Amino acid sequence: MTSDQPGFVLLREQPLPELNSRARLYRHAATGAPLLALLNDDRNKTFGVAFRTLPDDHTGVAHILEHCVLGGSRKYPVKEPFVELMKGSLATFLNAFTYPDMTCYPFASQNLQDFFNLLDVYLDAVFHPRLTRPTLEQEGWHFELESAAAPLAYRGIVFNEMKGSYSNPEYAGLVAGVHTLLPDTVYARHSGGHPRHIPELTYEAFKRFYDAHYHPSNARFFLYGDLPVDEALGRIDDYLRAFTAAPTPDGTTRQPKFAAPRAVTAPFIAGADGAERQFRVMVNWLLDENTDPATTLALDILNEILLGSPASPLRKALLDSGLGEALTGLPAGDHGRQLHFSAGLKGVAEAAAAQVEPLILNTLETLARAGLDPEMIEAAVNTVEFALRENNAFQGQRGVILMLRALQTWLHGGDPLAPLAFEAPLAAVKARLAADPRFFEGLIRAWLLDNPHRVTLTLRPDPGLREREEADERARLAQAEAALTPAEREAIAANTRRLRELQAAPNTPEALATLPFLKLSDLDKSAATVPQALHTLGGTRLLIHPLATNGLIYLDLGFDLRALPQDLLPYAYLFGRALVEMGTRTQSDVKLAQRIGRLTGGLWPEVFASPALRPEAPGPVWLFLRGKATAARAPDLLALWADILREARLDDADRFRRIVLEEKARREAGLIQLGSRYANRRLRAHFTEADWANDQINFLGGLFFVRQVAERMTRDWPTVLAALEAVRAALLNRSALLVHATLEPAHQPALVAALTPFLDALPEAPYTPHRWSPPAPPAREAFAIPGQVNYVGQAAPIYSDGRRRRGSALAVVNTLNTTWLWDKVRAQGGAYGGFATLDTLSGVFSYLSYRDPNLTKTLENYAGAGAFLRDLKLSDGELTKAILGAVGELDAYALPDARGYTALARYLTGEDDAARQQLRDELLATSPADFTAFADQLDAVQRDGHLVIFGPETALRAADEQAQLGLAISALL
Repeated sequence: MTSDQPGFVLLREQPLPELNSRARLYRHAATGAPLLALLNDDRNKTFGVAFRTLPDDHTGVAHILEHCVLGGSRKYPVKEPFVELMKGSLATFLNAFTYPDMTCYPFASQNLQDFFNLLDVYLDAVFHPRLTRPTLEQEGWHFELESAAAPLAYRGIVFNEMKGSYSNPEYAGLVAGVHTLLPDTVYARHSGGHPRHIPELTYEAFKRFYDAHYHPSNARFFLYGDLPVDEALGRIDDYLRAFTAAPTPDGTTRQPKFAAPRAVTAPFIAGADGAERQFRVMVNWLLDENTDPATTLALDILNEILLGSPASPLRKALLDSGLGEALTGLPAGDHGRQLHFSAGLKGVAEAAAAQVEPLILNTLETLARAGLDPEMIEAAVNTVEFALRENNAFQGQRGVILMLRALQTWLHGGDPLAPLAFEAPLAAVKARLAADPRFFEGLIRAWLLDNPHRVTLTLRPDPGLREREEADERARLAQAEAALTPAEREAIAANTRRLRELQAAPNTPEALATLPFLKLSDLDKSAATVPQALHTLGGTRLLIHPLATNGLIYLDLGFDLRALPQDLLPYAYLFGRALVEMGTRTQSDVKLAQRIGRLTGGLWPEVFASPALRPEAPGPVWLFLRGKATAARAPDLLALWADILREARLDDADRFRRIVLEEKARREAGLIQLGSRYANRRLRAHFTEADWANDQINFLGGLFFVRQVAERMTRDWPTVLAALEAVRAALLNRSALLVHATLEPAHQPALVAALTPFLDALPEAPYTPHRWSPPAPPAREAFAIPGQVNYVGQAAPIYSDGRRRRGSALAVVNTLNTTWLWDKVRAQGGAYGGFATLDTLSGVFSYLSYRDPNLTKTLENYAGAGAFLRDLKLSDGELTKAILGAVGELDAYALPDARGYTALARYLTGEDDAARQQLRDELLATSPADFTAFADQLDAVQRDGHLVIFGPETALRAADEQAQLGLAISALL
């Protein structure tokens, strides 16, 4: 089959009805590069290019190169085109990823001109990057000397990013698990880079790796959405036509199968408190190559059967054993060449660690011999099928997730459509199951019990590991320093100065003019709205957002948490989990979970808490029980909610204790993975009641609470049970209930009719909201965590002296994030991230840093932001970019369920369409004077700002002593 597409030959075309798309697979005539296009009516147009990148050491060259490729190119000779695009693009997604065997560069935009602008910049970046030595030094690593007499230090963004990664036990376990399962392949190398080895990367090796891997013949191109495919192909061909076909790097090797199972023990960074109960044990199996779609899908379903829901038998066996606090293991859906299966526990006592592997093997043996519950199999098949049909992962970025799914086979020479066209393999699995009811038991036997390629990995908490790694780094620096001549020391100091000068130097107007940007006239002047209808059914509000949902219904039951007294508020999320996970008077927790899996796409609790638009109004604090199903299953969804609300059992102490321990483990992991988010939520809790409630339920205050509940249950379960029953009695009141639905307009009458008897069966009583009195926290809080980097937050309310929110502030914050904070905290300071946020409802402005080697220096940079704004001379182009970038954030792309939930949030906070339009009008009218005015508002952050910092205790105490910060320091992990 041939085609007249520019530079490309059409090899294959087929419909993908399961994705509402038409797939076209092309080959570039000159280079042989393949391109997959999925054409449909999705406005969120997506492009991606992926290179097979196969590192042969632990320096992180592929990861560092990913950072550097977007650091200036032949056509766009600015320092960081990626940042310039962040300033002024309407992109709904803009990023790059490094995997163990590939590097991907995807973006998405709903605006066609913006899409083509981004396409040009990305193609020039990957095929014609500048890759200067200073770029490598900034993004990867370099020696730094403040002066010829100063101590030598390592600096670099990836260097500090990976210090943060290896401080995270989840990441350390992932790396150790993959390395030990695939020791003879590329997957045994640290593609992200190990801090011990990153300084071994030379500029010459860095350039060689680029030359060997970044050629069109080694690329896979991807297009998705409602785009003009011929024009897109022509623009891609404009870049590729200068190349000829070239040899590609050898493919990833297949791991030879082990003759016998192995056992490995590895350490991870941990705090000293409770280290004997922090062991992690996972049992990992290597399965088959990811080539047969039906086998891959069957193994995905088997994973869901065994581990995916509260009813899953292996999950229950692990958690019911009491050996650990929560599940752990390698994540399902890995992108590697060979599939795996993994199960394990974290929060295990040292004395119990040896019991985890026998428990897993014995459970699997029992299941294979005695058989799986048919309802569990049915629930798992429905859950996997619902997820495939909904295709709502990766924050609604369907194009990006489909690209990554196609690459699972495509990268290794397989058919890219095999993982996408799921109807045929799904039918094949169902047919095999119908022919052999013990089909999945056979998979357990063949792929797990009789498979000797198994590694039992025990991760041992090591409270001294961080100190030893820091000592090792100091020793290596001392050795390097001892070998330096005076001239070499001066050269390093001079290079440090030059690098800082380059980082501080602005791009020239001529260089900036090369970048393509939209004009303000390209923007929609009207704020996007969501259709909405408010009904009242017997005194209960029903808020409906009629949207095209592809036949699905999203139904939320909202309970006003102001019905709770202050002491019961922190139970809210735990109570929500208990409702959907602990069974009812007529169904066990297992049967309830199976029923949920068989009939719906899932039921789960979610807390929404926010300040209100009007400062005199109480901020909404709600618990939502959320569910989704096909429209035909809406009666089943309502029947489930009815049974759960009327009959949920709360008196199973063991089951509730498991929920509490899982929440404890999840929140402790979040401190390392999401430190800046925890810092921001804690800071906001200092200033508004709704944010305080959110912290008490979900974040740092919630962690303290679940720890208390876990301890209290060991000595006083009746008190905990009484609290749960009190929460139920207070919340189950239709007078304080809000029902929310997002669904097709045609399905609205049937839902309204079904809701009437559902609501009539609920209790009804007068409702008087409680008044809470949040305690005043220390203004300067610091929390010691195990690790080698910091998360530095500072915040204060800036709506004062009669000032109200102004849309122009969004443009100013966008500029701060992509200039001052990016340059000072990230590029020069070496942190992985530095940024500011403004809650436009409360007016709380926050500075935050992520995986930051600095502390006091970062606070100094925060303090300099006001002066930066006062001195800023914005050109018309820079002002336009600031506005464009902020509009892009306002117009973030969302799928129908997310659009409906966002509209619900606006309803609760009082942010109506008129208020949103006013904010947009003010943003579009932003002037340079608004930047100076905002600098005055930032004075409040320096004058009245509170601090919340997470970091190593030694760094916290040193900074407190050096800068007299007055920190209240607490140990956290």
